[in-house]
Amino acid sequence: MPDTIEAEVLEIDGSPPPTPNDPEHTRRQDPWQAMRGRVVNLDRRWWPLWVLLGIVALGLILTVGVVIGAVVIVLKIVGGVLRFLIGGGGGSRAGISLSRPH
Repeated sequence: MPDTIEAEVLEIDGSPPPTPNDPEHTRRQDPWQAMRGRVVNLDRRWWPLWVLLGIVALGLILTVGVVIGAVVIVLKIVGGVLRFLIGGGGGSRAGISLSRPH
């Protein structure tokens, strides 16, 4: 496997080397610096995409809500069954009675 040799270029054809600047760094930073302090308007051509993304986001939020609601209902049912089994079924709640008073 050949080793890589690194060298610094001092002069080519009698002219000094160009000053090193980091174009990648300035390219990444310039658009954000240009946008700073400006109000950004969305392009009108992209409104169908934003509507579609909004519908997808709404569907995901509703789905998460339904799942959380189902989990809460299942936990309440399991809790009620466990309370009935552990409590022996003797109406321990005040005001609740299945038998009629005579």
